[in-house]
Amino acid sequence: MLPPISFPTNPALAWCRRIGAALALLAALTTLGGGALAATTSTAEYTEVTRLLHAGQGAEALARADRYIAANPRDPQMQFIKAVVLSETGHPDQAEPILLKLTRDYPELAEPYNNLAVLYAARGELGLAREALDNALRINPKYATARENLGDVYARLARQAWQQAREADKTNDRLAPKIEAIDKLLAPADKPAGR
Repeated sequence: MLPPISFPTNPALAWCRRIGAALALLAALTTLGGGALAATTSTAEYTEVTRLLHAGQGAEALARADRYIAANPRDPQMQFIKAVVLSETGHPDQAEPILLKLTRDYPELAEPYNNLAVLYAARGELGLAREALDNALRINPKYATARENLGDVYARLARQAWQQAREADKTNDRLAPKIEAIDKLLAPADKPAGR
């Protein structure tokens, strides 16, 4: 299993902290390729790229992931790890096409859908986030991180609806306490969720 990854505390990217759980789940999947030696080599590479990211060496992590993918282009796990590296180093626009390709090429994997949802939610596309999480949960109904993320999406959708209702009817005193409560609920946690 790969070591945990710490994630940024930027509130807009609070969802990204949950990528670590998805990365750990994907690390547990069997790798494509032959033999125990290939699997051991792959695992060592996954661990090293993750370690580099965790150590704040995102550029080196990305370079190492790229070298590995050049030699093993059909390895979904390293592609997923590369998407995580890109997301965590401020390049979610480059991570998204990788995750989309993983959903097409490996539709049995729930984790890329969860991470797409993280990217969509970070930019406020809550409908797309909900759809991606629904896909992840169709694949793996027991995927706790995706369930938690879906709850967060629904909470954010509720906040949006209440805020719009408040703007439409400023005399409705029931809305302000609801909005305040949901804001407290959605405040970034000190610890990453889903671990």
